[in-house]
Order: sequence, then C-alpha cells, then structure tokens
Amino acid sequence: MTAASRIDATLAAARARLRRLDAAQVPAAVRDGAHVVDIRPAAQRAAEGAVPGALIIERNVLEWRCDPTSDARLPQAVDDDVWWVILCSQGYTSSLAAAALADLGLHRATDVAGGYEALAAAGVLAELGAR
Repeated sequence: MTAASRIDATLAAARARLRRLDAAQVPAAVRDGAHVVDIRPAAQRAAEGAVPGALIIERNVLEWRCDPTSDARLPQAVDDDVWWVILCSQGYTSSLAAAALADLGLHRATDVAGGYEALAAAGVLAELGAR
C-alpha cells in the first residue's frame, strides 16, 4: 500500500475544515443568501455548461474578489460572514479554493461536493436560476 500523495493529504485537510454541500443542498443555500461562485475556466464552462445565477470568478483572482478588505473585491464581499459556495467541475479545486478563503477569515466559505457534475446530475441547475 502506498502513502497518499501530498496533494491528497492537502485536499483531505482542506475538506476537513469545510462544511461541504451536497448538490441537493445548494438551491436552499442560495435561497438562504449563499453566493455560488463558479471558478471553472471559460473553456470548461463553455464545454460543460453554465450555472444560472452563479458569480463567475476564475480561480486566479478568487481571494482578491471575495476578501472584503481588498481593493479588488466584488460588491457582494461586504464582510467575513458572506456565504461563499465555491464550484468547480468535480469538487476538487473548489475544496482548495474554499479553504483558501477560510484562511482569509471568510469562515462561511465552502464548496459543492462533486462540483458542477453533481449539480447537473441532481437536476438542480434550473432551480439555481430561479432566485
């Protein structure tokens, strides 16, 4: 048996700090004020599909856009209590990204287990656009 890779260990540590959402929980989270943030690159969004109502923030600028103390913040980044729900394709990169936001003090940051693929499979995408 081989030891886990460093990235697998890092991912597990990141996820242990998050209250990840299942795809079926995302529409209720949005109704309760969560902001879904799609961090997939443009090519991946084009190939897989859009997430209605999601903020598009590519991964390389996520921290700057969500940090309420940053000059480059989004209007939604009003304080540390904003509920950021990060979404990638399969729920790997989003876990690392949500943990990075938590490291900034954004304690409600989390991600979607299974990512876009899980949302599509659960049939909840249309519900997200009906805010």
